[in-house]
Amino acid sequence: MTRRRKIVLLTTIACAGLALGAARAGDVPKVATGFVAGILCSETFVSGLDPRRTFTETNDAMPGTGLISWAMEYRVDRVRKDVTVTLFGLGRSHAVYREGLGCTLAHGEPLAEVMPPPDDRQPALLPEIAGPAIVPPQSPELATALDRAFDEPAQPPYRRTRAIVVMKAGRVIAERYAYGIGPETLLLGFSMTKSVISALTGVLVRQGKLKLDGPAPVAAWKHPDDPRHAISVDQLLRHTAGLALGSSLQASLGSAFEPVNRMKFVEADMATYAASMPLATAPGTAWNYHDGNTILLSHLIRNAAGGHPAAALHFARRELFVPLGMRHVTLQLDASGTIEGSSEMLASARDWARFGQLYLNDGVAGGKRILPEGWVSYSSSPTPNAWVGIGAGFWTNQGDSFGAKFRIAHGWPRDAFFAKGTIGQYTIVIPSERLVIVRMGRSPNWPPEADGVFDLVRDVVAATREKGKIAGAD
Repeated sequence: MTRRRKIVLLTTIACAGLALGAARAGDVPKVATGFVAGILCSETFVSGLDPRRTFTETNDAMPGTGLISWAMEYRVDRVRKDVTVTLFGLGRSHAVYREGLGCTLAHGEPLAEVMPPPDDRQPALLPEIAGPAIVPPQSPELATALDRAFDEPAQPPYRRTRAIVVMKAGRVIAERYAYGIGPETLLLGFSMTKSVISALTGVLVRQGKLKLDGPAPVAAWKHPDDPRHAISVDQLLRHTAGLALGSSLQASLGSAFEPVNRMKFVEADMATYAASMPLATAPGTAWNYHDGNTILLSHLIRNAAGGHPAAALHFARRELFVPLGMRHVTLQLDASGTIEGSSEMLASARDWARFGQLYLNDGVAGGKRILPEGWVSYSSSPTPNAWVGIGAGFWTNQGDSFGAKFRIAHGWPRDAFFAKGTIGQYTIVIPSERLVIVRMGRSPNWPPEADGVFDLVRDVVAATREKGKIAGAD
């Protein structure tokens, strides 16, 4: 690193500190290195991908990271199975892999001891979606749709599609994977994990262990005089709880200054930190998307499942993953043992599709109700003032939000709703077309067309309509 570059980096951090406060600026190196360490660890030891590929593709997809990625150094220890990342020697972050648990950011103290849940040999309730072989597109039109989705632009922003699975009426009718990735490769869903936490919350509502309305059972808010006592589970799901954690809507260099990212990359016990925050707005009065809402839901799931990390993981497997036949899934934890439900689930593209199929089936698998009656409609019902178009765990085209209108103008059906993760992860459910479309990649969030998903949805809908009935779809 040249002296000039060192001066530029230090000046950038110093200026940011003056503008946004020294306390927050001090977190920036740890936020940046923690983000990279966690992804490198997960995709090296869980996904089995090349860390150099992960580092390059992730940083290319994140706006602004080119300003600092050249100053990052990372070390992958394949014997100890851990990753260490520093930024100009500052903000050391350390991610540790544990078999069956994936990767966890360590903060200098011992990680909570957790026994991975045992393999559950119970048969899946959801009918099998495909055989072991990759399913080629079942029509020329579908082949053209996947060709376009995997075509790489000649210049940035690059698309870097990693996997696509298209299901019609519960069967895979087309799938394709990038080099080194296949039907059993676990892929990081980022904020698609929030939709899984919404589903697990729904299971607890069906079981009578959680209620949508009334005060959420967060211990730190139990006193009736605490203004946070009024926060409900519904408000946590819809991001209207009002906690002063900043925003998680934009994944960029500037977002490193948000308190929510201190929670994710500096704090060992994320839920305790989130619960300690004051209100920025009265509960239910304003929409503000941030990861702290989902982390608190994750802790409620842990408590309802028995209070122990292993019990929460077993609950997720027993009540959701096993019934759906999701066999290639890893739910990662924070250092305290709470599921990092905002962004840390890895699953194969087929298993993300199985999850989408549960919602296409109105929460039923093999004749058994997994989600409460009406939960799918509730999850995709629009949240007032959520301009991106989001419901209670899923993004939605219902309502009159800017986001819903924008997607419909770009060819999405009105009834489409979807799980969405940053830099190009989607599980899209289109009931009117009996379709589930999964797309995974490393694409910038801006411009909106960069990931090619608008074209993919239009092409797949047109292809499946034109053929009417595709072999293997029924």
